[in-house]
Amino acid sequence: MAEHNDTGKKGEEMAALFLREKGVTILETNWRFGNLEADIIGKFDQTLILAEVKTRKSNYFGEPESFVTKQKQKNLIRAANEYIQRNNLDLEVRFDIISIVLNDYSAIRHIEDAFYPLL
Repeated sequence: MAEHNDTGKKGEEMAALFLREKGVTILETNWRFGNLEADIIGKFDQTLILAEVKTRKSNYFGEPESFVTKQKQKNLIRAANEYIQRNNLDLEVRFDIISIVLNDYSAIRHIEDAFYPLL
């Protein structure tokens, strides 16, 4: 597996553990619908949480969360809509970003309500 894939996988595992420690029930990891993917889908109280995980080895080129593009946001919203329909859910939905820098001073930053679907 390529090194960047290892970095991403490690970040997603760290993010899932981080969310579990915050009381989030993890429903899915790497959930796919066609070419769309949600890194983590979880539930907390009556809220469905879709978390995009961005992991980098440094923030030299910017913070990891800055790489969640508008297109990625649109794709995650489309994936959320499909997941909700397939599972017949009636929950509030929240889109989070979990930003991880893996270095000597590794840090996790959880951005709740990072973006909203446009009406």
